[in-house]
Amino acid sequence: MFKALDISASGLAAQRQWMNTIAGNIANVDTTRDADGGAYQRRYITFSADTAASDGMTEGVPVQYEVHIDNSPPRLEYEPGHPDANPKTGMVAYPSFDIVTEFVNAIAASRAYEANVSAVEMSKTMFNKSLEILA
Repeated sequence: MFKALDISASGLAAQRQWMNTIAGNIANVDTTRDADGGAYQRRYITFSADTAASDGMTEGVPVQYEVHIDNSPPRLEYEPGHPDANPKTGMVAYPSFDIVTEFVNAIAASRAYEANVSAVEMSKTMFNKSLEILA
């Protein structure tokens, strides 16, 4: 009976992790120097179905806890006065991901989160109706 809530809760956690990753990407769209000294590289996560149950049914949507880094080459712009510009070429390395794609992903993650909230609410309603029938 509580399996539906468990699945929705894992979906909520997965979408929250996705939204946090997207927010980090958006916040660093113009970051030219990260902890390693290079331009920020887009992060992304992947989802996988958890079918570890003995009956073969899905238990939820675990997030792979390894954060993946997009190894696309940086976007180069000519800005010789920038502190991170290459002294010989005057080029500055910026992250190469598309901010519009990140916003679209944020909307998709938000809608998936809302769908999981709706599923939790529906499950709660069904549980309450079941208790009313028993009473």
